[in-house]
Amino acid sequence: MCKIRCIVVDDEPLAVEMLAAFIRKTPSLELTATFTDPVLALSAIGEEKPDLVFLDIQMPDLNGLELSRLISQDTRIIFTTAFRQYAFESYEVEALDYLLKPIRYNKFLESVFKAEKWMEARQATMKTENKWISRKSAFIKTDREYRNIDFDQILYVESMKDYVLIHLESETEPIVAHITLKSIEDKLPSDMFMRVHRSYIVALDKITSIDSCGDILIGQISVPVSDSYRKDIEGYVKGNLLAR
Repeated sequence: MCKIRCIVVDDEPLAVEMLAAFIRKTPSLELTATFTDPVLALSAIGEEKPDLVFLDIQMPDLNGLELSRLISQDTRIIFTTAFRQYAFESYEVEALDYLLKPIRYNKFLESVFKAEKWMEARQATMKTENKWISRKSAFIKTDREYRNIDFDQILYVESMKDYVLIHLESETEPIVAHITLKSIEDKLPSDMFMRVHRSYIVALDKITSIDSCGDILIGQISVPVSDSYRKDIEGYVKGNLLAR
């Protein structure tokens, strides 16, 4: 099982430090970021798309229950709070678990066990779904129908909040689907497609050129490459040079 990528959000620095320490000494977890400001955390969660967020409930500006409703369902929540009365509300928003402060490590591990079971179930589901995916095409659900899309026709996939736009070689208008870019990435063949930005996946054989800024051209369309993915695309180019 892959490590569970975690973010901690709590307006109390000492609570953040304690949870960060718990995560660092738990082998199945990986700490990617911590926040004391829930508004900044929301933006980071949208970009990083962690598997799990340890989320305090009572915070200024944006409380944990409000924040949880703005997070993608691909990210699960374990609430942390000093107030027992929030327990029922936390389950209403389908939290994975609820930890009452002061949090003891043994109680923390019980929540982690639930997260591990959830991760195992998600990975098993993904494997089952992938068995149905042809190397040549796959179905995508739009608002009106299920479209069978040939992988060879895809130019690039673009994320627009909770939707993706699938740009095809044979159509002027993209196909719009209510799905996350991560879900698309998990299902596209990795030898044909590459994530190059938090908002873009490109078809490798449709790349026309890479400009002096390192961005990708597909026909006349420029697709940005973010710093975190630049080494991946550079490695792909170097591995496919006709002459060195």
